[in-house]
Amino acid sequence: MKLNNVMISCSSNVGLIRHNNEDMILVRNKFVRDENYSANISLKECDRFIMAVADGMGGYSAGEVASQEVLASLHFYIGDLPMKLTSAHFCEALVEWLHSTNATINTKGQLNRETYNMGTTLVAIIVYERRFFWINCGDSRIYRYRDGVLKQLSSDHSLNVLLGESKHSNTLTNCIGAGCDSPFIDIIEFTDDIQSDDVFLLCSDGLSDMVDDLHLSQLLSIDCDAPQLCQAAIDAGGFDNVSACKIKIV
Repeated sequence: MKLNNVMISCSSNVGLIRHNNEDMILVRNKFVRDENYSANISLKECDRFIMAVADGMGGYSAGEVASQEVLASLHFYIGDLPMKLTSAHFCEALVEWLHSTNATINTKGQLNRETYNMGTTLVAIIVYERRFFWINCGDSRIYRYRDGVLKQLSSDHSLNVLLGESKHSNTLTNCIGAGCDSPFIDIIEFTDDIQSDDVFLLCSDGLSDMVDDLHLSQLLSIDCDAPQLCQAAIDAGGFDNVSACKIKIV
């Protein structure tokens, strides 16, 4: 399938309970927090960019710092990669980035009280020379909506998944920073699996905890954009920060 454009709608909201928003979204070179944003990116004009959601954690403002620093680091790292890497070498480069960034975040997380033990999840779709990869570290999610069927592509790196329980848990088994010594990242190339009218959704657990898959599928079936998806989470209680990035590749 020939891919020409990426249509993006995203929203990041503090919710109803939290005092600050530790989520952050990155779309190409735009960082999104406490706002809505949309873009239409031509693959003919731009063949290397990121769409990502990071859900920060830690006391004080630490989560805000971690999510922003990790997305900024990934943005510049992908931009500086050499041309014509094979898919295998690209994946190896991402693993190298993960370990380097994890060490940096852990070090900064020990420097002072404001950033103590900071960390973040990361879920992203990365376009590199017209090839598409999705990555995941933590319990933020990537979904695909195709032909009326919603499917979670990523696996939550959480204690409940490890134990085989269905109820969502905020206890992570993997993330960037937060004292994690051996982080890992799921990396999948899906260029050849994209079909016409596929919709992909990146989100923090502030959405997936508050809006179940059935309701999410119903909202996507009527073409709700990211702000409407986040509003559904807020209407359900808004217990956490909520961020969503809806992506259609045509």
